[in-house]
Amino acid sequence: MLNKTKVSDPLLYEIVGKELERQKHNIEMIASESTVPVEIMELSGCIFTNKTLEGYPGKRFQAGSHVADELEILANKRGMELYGCDHINIQPYSGSTANYAVYAAILKKDDKVMSMKLDQGGHLSHGSKANFMSRFFNFEHYAIDKDTEQIDYDGLEKQAKEFRPKLIIAGGSAYPRLIDFERIAKIAKEVDAYFMVDMAHISGLVAAEVVPSPVPYADFVTSSTTKTLGGPRAGFVMCKKEYADKLDKGVFPGSLGSMHLTTMAAKCWLFEYAKSEKFRSIMRQIPVNAKHLAKELENYGFRIVSGGTDTHIVLVDVRNKNITGKEFDDALDYVGITVNKNQIPFDPEGPNVTSGVRIGLTSVTQRGLREKEISEIASIMNEVAENVNNKEKLDELRERADKLIEDFPLYSDEDLKEIM
Repeated sequence: MLNKTKVSDPLLYEIVGKELERQKHNIEMIASESTVPVEIMELSGCIFTNKTLEGYPGKRFQAGSHVADELEILANKRGMELYGCDHINIQPYSGSTANYAVYAAILKKDDKVMSMKLDQGGHLSHGSKANFMSRFFNFEHYAIDKDTEQIDYDGLEKQAKEFRPKLIIAGGSAYPRLIDFERIAKIAKEVDAYFMVDMAHISGLVAAEVVPSPVPYADFVTSSTTKTLGGPRAGFVMCKKEYADKLDKGVFPGSLGSMHLTTMAAKCWLFEYAKSEKFRSIMRQIPVNAKHLAKELENYGFRIVSGGTDTHIVLVDVRNKNITGKEFDDALDYVGITVNKNQIPFDPEGPNVTSGVRIGLTSVTQRGLREKEISEIASIMNEVAENVNNKEKLDELRERADKLIEDFPLYSDEDLKEIM
């Protein structure tokens, strides 16, 4: 795949090779990451990269679009079949731009929006002050219950009736529990608001019918194609049929210009692959591994936020170990396990330090790890937490982690030849 680059730019080829080696020996547990099939890499760099297009099949702004039209039509068909939706738009570049497309489709400046707060599980693009969207719309955040650390639906309903938003958003980046989409849809209808679900983190689990789908309840459903779906770095949006024209205008020309046909090709392949038993069996195992890790860490004295998980995410409060999320993140990275520091609900620490870490089980499950190996990871994590400043001990744990993952290759030898 990189035979030409190897000759024309050996320095760059070497850097790519270093990243491959890092991934091969790393236990990847960042919740937003996954390991893509080789076909995704092939298609993400295919001949479609030469083509510029704007608009939609049959209504393009550039000539020479007839083959690309076939691609987009096929991808749309596969996506709609996979999720059972009325309409899909696969042009967005990411989950965030998918969200922006919905805003462009239905909102006007200063419209009111309700969403989950960032430090309680939400996402930057849902109105965080750090994100530029907060300058255009009037965002108000609903809270989770302080005791259960789960969504307070009664409080959400009361807030919605007082605030009267035009849009209510569900979903986020660090909420490990199932969301009652039906309940929030009912609330949205009562206050005459649109209902949007950002399912970026659970889209693979939804596709495999492992967790409930928001599609029957939400007016709009956005997603990235990475994370549990395990595809290219891109996104898509689905909606009910009555909003199809609004959505398409919100995508183009509302928020995007030329589409990335290469990732569109990769999405087309992904939507078909996600119907396979191979994909579905991996998705079924992910929550099993996540629940097992949560229980094991709890047995070691860690506090699991919300008391558990229903998805691929385990959100861990590390204060019982007298360390910060950043310290734990850094020490784990040193031994070859990557997670990410993350604020927990009502966190006294800021986002650069945090009291917790967010752990994801997608990548390790894709590599074949099951409960036995997850128990070993939990044991290593516990010892890392108790030895964050003990380099000699961390070196020992690094050997344990490397020995564990070497039995579960990132790619087959045949695939590695294709990649490099």
